[in-house]
Amino acid sequence: MKTAYVFMTVLTLLSTNVAVAESTAVDELLAVYSRQGATAPDAQAGKELWLRKFPAKGKIDERSCSTCHGVDLRQAGEHIRTKKLIEPMAPSVNAKSLTNAREIRKWFKRNCKWTLDRECTAAEKANLLVYIKQQ
Repeated sequence: MKTAYVFMTVLTLLSTNVAVAESTAVDELLAVYSRQGATAPDAQAGKELWLRKFPAKGKIDERSCSTCHGVDLRQAGEHIRTKKLIEPMAPSVNAKSLTNAREIRKWFKRNCKWTLDRECTAAEKANLLVYIKQQ
């Protein structure tokens, strides 16, 4: 009985730490994006951006976030060119998702340029963050 109690306590503490890490990174970035003009992040707008198709150069005609990450953020994705597995984006199934602000900024920069052929605006990043966080 005591072992079960200790196990449950440790499990609760670990899940709390993950939630705090996620919240801290997201809150930090939302504050940055707010100072850049993104004052009302909108999860629905984030979802619409996630699914929107953009013209692409090269071997495929169009791209979207879901091209590699998928429509269901709780499922793993696959990079369209390299076929490399992409872990689920949804924090509800991937404890590492949205926990590192530096990584989030890096991937926003890289993926926005690849998908939109430009960097995302502060509002777009904020919208995507709140959308992903809800998954």
